[in-house]
Amino acid sequence: MKRVLITGGAGSVGRELTSALVRKGDQVRAFDLPICDFSALEGLEGVEIVKGDITDVDTVRAAVQGMDIVLHLAALLPPVSERNREKTFAVNVGGTRNLVEAIKGGGGQSRIIFSTSVATYGNTMAEEPPVRVNHPQSAIDIYGESKIEGERLILASRVPYTILRISGIVIPALLDPPDPWPFVRDQRMEFINRTDVIKALLASVQREEATNKILNIAGGESWQMLGHEYVEKIFRLLDVPIEEASYRDSPGWCDWYDTAESQALLDYQQTLFPQFLKLLEEAIEEALA
Repeated sequence: MKRVLITGGAGSVGRELTSALVRKGDQVRAFDLPICDFSALEGLEGVEIVKGDITDVDTVRAAVQGMDIVLHLAALLPPVSERNREKTFAVNVGGTRNLVEAIKGGGGQSRIIFSTSVATYGNTMAEEPPVRVNHPQSAIDIYGESKIEGERLILASRVPYTILRISGIVIPALLDPPDPWPFVRDQRMEFINRTDVIKALLASVQREEATNKILNIAGGESWQMLGHEYVEKIFRLLDVPIEEASYRDSPGWCDWYDTAESQALLDYQQTLFPQFLKLLEEAIEEALA
């Protein structure tokens, strides 16, 4: 049995992780802002709810106390992260610093699993794929910059870690298409189904061999395509004319990623892209019905 703190525990990924961990017999402390909806977690055996702010040192120190694993999901994400650099760094970098200092203050034995992003690589379009974890980091947005700094804090702290650089996450649901899509028309891209991200996070908790590893988390070979190829497949299911697709004017941070080590360690790539399309088709039919 592990004692796991989940920051961002009231979010959609945090809730699913909490439920999965307690089913496996672990104890979870779900930490999130007081304004968040914790109703799905209330009354669950093995779950402790802690309401607080990741930027508050004392609250974070209390939340970390007694934990074996700190699963750090809390962050400001795009597009919100791009509106205020100071606020984004306060949450994404300052919050990570508070967690690291709390772990060190408690003896430095808790392992932090950091949910970061392939956004830290920046624009790699002119290079030979796939992007590996030793690739230089050169962010093109505030979010990516904040995640680079968060990683550096963790690595410099010498606390046990697992750093997961996660690619763009998608869910099979009837949603409005992005405007614009986060890549240029002919850019390499490789997304991942949200359920597979959750599998990777769960496996990172359970497998000690993931300790002190930096890993790319992405969908796998079946998800590797060009931006317009992905959009055409999605628009076909949505019955939207491809002429309505809008792309970035300059390359985003999407690419293809080397996930051989992460897949060998975590065995998380369970949803092939054709399976995702089938799930999406079923979700669209259900929503329209």
